[in-house]
Amino acid sequence: MRSRTAVAAVVALVALAGCSGVGTRGSTGGYVSADGTVTTVDPQDREKGPLLEGKDLDGNDVTSADYAGKVVVVNAWGSWCPPCRKEAPVLKQVSDEQTDVQFVGLLQRDKPASAKAFNESKGITYPTIVDNGGKLVARFGTSLPVGAIPTTWVIDAQGMVAARIATDTLTVKTLEGLIDYAGKTTS
Repeated sequence: MRSRTAVAAVVALVALAGCSGVGTRGSTGGYVSADGTVTTVDPQDREKGPLLEGKDLDGNDVTSADYAGKVVVVNAWGSWCPPCRKEAPVLKQVSDEQTDVQFVGLLQRDKPASAKAFNESKGITYPTIVDNGGKLVARFGTSLPVGAIPTTWVIDAQGMVAARIATDTLTVKTLEGLIDYAGKTTS
């Protein structure tokens, strides 16, 4: 148990350091650029996705347990992050079109009021959980850890982490393809 706690603490520190962009290769405007990778996991190698729970931007309780049996797309983001702002229309479009898929945001280093105003301006209606201190993104540390903001994970209908997108240039085609992959390859 002690080593798990230590690993979670290290992952949280790496995630938060990845957001800082201070003196880091690929840093721009206070964030560290993603490395451009899209990682998929074969069904037999997938690990259980973490339970994500907390308060949304209005202070209401949200839990990923409510989405059991659905493909879930989890996006770590902040309204201060240029690539996050750039990918928001992609996330909105796919979430609007794929109503059988649940989208959840994890707000990083941002004020709920700023994030709420951003989402309202973009027409984003799926829930965002305020992730104080990066504790929720750290829960992906045993499967596909976060290395930059934004990062997006696709969790299959059995609750297993099927893919991670760590790119500054998310496209509709990429996201739809990974949702399809998670749905078709569920064991």
